Amino acid sequence: MGEASEKLFHKLTEVCNHFDIPPSTLRYWESEFPSFNPKRNEKGTRFYNQKDIEEISKIHLLVKQNKYTIQGAIEKLKMDNKKIDENVKIVQKLKKIRDFLTQLKQEL
Repeated sequence: MGEASEKLFHKLTEVCNHFDIPPSTLRYWESEFPSFNPKRNEKGTRFYNQKDIEEISKIHLLVKQNKYTIQGAIEKLKMDNKKIDENVKIVQKLKKIRDFLTQLKQEL
């Protein structure tokens, strides 16, 4: 679901699996964070584009990894959005390195 993803839109279950969060959490974040508003079809099914995924990455970093409260995360996004973008990119790079090292270890 990163740079290599060819899909323009992702379904709720795909996004939840990627971030390892339940659907209720993602729907709750949608109601709490004004900057996060996925597209919906006529039936109400949510579809997440790359911008939504980036916003979820920021929210996930703040709430799940850095243990911010929802209100604290909202305030942090208002004040330091650019720095959070940088932190998300660093975390993604570190995960890629970890995955590579894990694969390398298995091959040895």
